[in-house]
Amino acid sequence: MITLEKSLKVLEELFAKDYQFALATTNDNVPSVRFIDAFYNNGAFYTVTYANSQKVIEMEANPRVAMCNKLYRFSGLAYNIGHPFKEGNDEIRTKLIKAFESWYFKHNNENDENMCYIKIELSHGFFYKDGMGYDVDFASKKVAEFPFEFDIVLIE
Repeated sequence: MITLEKSLKVLEELFAKDYQFALATTNDNVPSVRFIDAFYNNGAFYTVTYANSQKVIEMEANPRVAMCNKLYRFSGLAYNIGHPFKEGNDEIRTKLIKAFESWYFKHNNENDENMCYIKIELSHGFFYKDGMGYDVDFASKKVAEFPFEFDIVLIE
């Protein structure tokens, strides 16, 4: 298996589920960070939110975003892909409902026209698993794979 294919498989293993990230957006070059629940699918992360939220307003003005958690870090372009019932969102809606099963309908009202999905198309990412680190340039499809151990002490 070539490194890109391997890294994409690792991405899926790590993040094709409900995973929390700190998401950074900007407004007039001032950063804003909040935690989101995200789900990885086929080269992008998806989240569920509200079209009038600060993060969506900031993404529409500047789609460049960054996410991080536990040394995992990603950057990319974020787009509001519309309401869950918008044509073309059927497949990702099914996956998001399953991934966010414990809270999806408790915290989202699909009858609200402002409910929306955000798609974050990845441009760069760093992640690790089983002693290997992956530094991926998604645009050029180049991957650096190297030994990596998470050695930061987390105090909770």
